[in-house]
Parts: sequence; structure tokens; C-alpha cells
Amino acid sequence: MIKLVVTDLDGTFLNSQGTFDIQLFNEVHEEMQRKGITFVACTGKQCERVEKLFGDHGKGVWILGDSAARIKKDGQVVREFGLDRTLALQAIESIQAFDPQMTIIVCASDAAYVHTSIPDDMYEVVKGSYEQVIKTDSFTNVESRFIKITVFDTQGRSTALREHVEQTMIEQIYIVDSEPRWLDITALHTHKGETVKKLQEMLGVTASETMSIGDGENDVELMAVAKYSFAVSNACENTKRAARFITKSNDENAVLSTIQAIMELQE
Repeated sequence: MIKLVVTDLDGTFLNSQGTFDIQLFNEVHEEMQRKGITFVACTGKQCERVEKLFGDHGKGVWILGDSAARIKKDGQVVREFGLDRTLALQAIESIQAFDPQMTIIVCASDAAYVHTSIPDDMYEVVKGSYEQVIKTDSFTNVESRFIKITVFDTQGRSTALREHVEQTMIEQIYIVDSEPRWLDITALHTHKGETVKKLQEMLGVTASETMSIGDGENDVELMAVAKYSFAVSNACENTKRAARFITKSNDENAVLSTIQAIMELQE
């Protein structure tokens, strides 16, 4: 029996316009709650951005946000997995040495921080994933706890950037080029797979009672922690290979229709 459903958001639960079918979600989520199935949004987005995305429809939804470095439910922070400040600043120096024009987002326990020099169009990109954004003259001025670092590169060089940072920081941090334009850095062993394991322990749920759905490189580990792992049809090849099943695309309500099908089978 499925007791836990964990889904990525961008490219998986959300369609190409970055939205979802609210009416269908309400119907499916209500049925999930009746059957004792927990719904989890696992994403690189800031938890607070996810809360705004779901609005009043998100009651009871667990959020594994900020690349699964934070866990929230119903507005309350349950756990955070911090990134060592010294390592974070070292990673930022390495990124800036690769290209000082890249958009760096320092995600902290209170907000996401960007440099004051960020162009307006890049600031709007950041606001698409982060609800609370603060501009700073220097990332060394950020006093709150570091959670993760995200980099957005319009030139799509995230793989090359990852290889550059890894030259000096391999096995000190977890780094993933989730998409050609996006790269995420968290504490070592802090990623979607490990955080889902922690949530499973908290809820008393096993991998055989878990269903996961994803599309990106940062969802590969997510496939390994669920017996019922699904890649959407628009997923990257690595995630498709890691998943046990392939479902519809994110523009076909893949997540909600798959959940419905699984619930019907369980009956």
C-alpha cells in the first residue's frame, strides 16, 4: 500500500507555464487524505515560494524545499540541514572565478540573498523560485544560517561549472547540475534522496510504501528511495533510467493522474 507520494515540482508536477490544475489537485489530495496517503513537494524552490504556490490548497502538504535542505509543513519549519559557512564562501569564490557574471543565490534560513548588482531580468528569474529575496553588497554580510547555494547561468554551462568547483571541493559538498542553466550546492549528503529517507523515518513509512515522481538530474536519488518510482515522459535520460516506470508528461497532469491510477489499483 502506498502511504507516501513525493513529487518534484518544476517539469514534473508543474506544467510548462509553472502552474497546476487546482481543482484536480484538490480532488486528488482530498482522496489521498481519506486514504491516509501523505503528499510531499520536493523541490529546489524556496519553501515559502512553494507555500505561496499552493496557497490555501496546501494544508497538510509536506514541503522539502531549497533542494531538500529544509522541511516544512503547514508553515512550520520541521528541520533544516545547514551548509558550512566556510565551505559556502569557498564555493562562491570558485563560482566567481569561473565567471563573475553568473547569478548566485545564497539560500539562508531567513531568505534568499542575491548581489545588489543583479540585473532586473535575472532578479525576476530568482523571484520565480524564491519568495523572500534580499539584496546584499557582499555574501559575507549574510549573518543567518547558510542552507544552500544556487547558480543560474543563461549560457547553460552548469556541467562545466560543477566540474570546476569539484576540482577543489569534491567530497566536501553535494553539488548537482540539475539542468543546463541551474546548479545547486548543499551540505555533503544533503539531497532529495537522503531527505526523503529522513522523512520516511519520521513518518514511519518504508520505501516499499513510497511513490516518487521526477524529471531532472537532481531527481535521480529520488528514484532510489521509492519502490514505485516514476519519471515523467519529458524527464532527462538519467532519471528515466533510474525510475521503474515512465508516466505522462508534466503538461498532461502526469503526477495527479498517476496518483489517481495507483489509488484505484490499491482498491
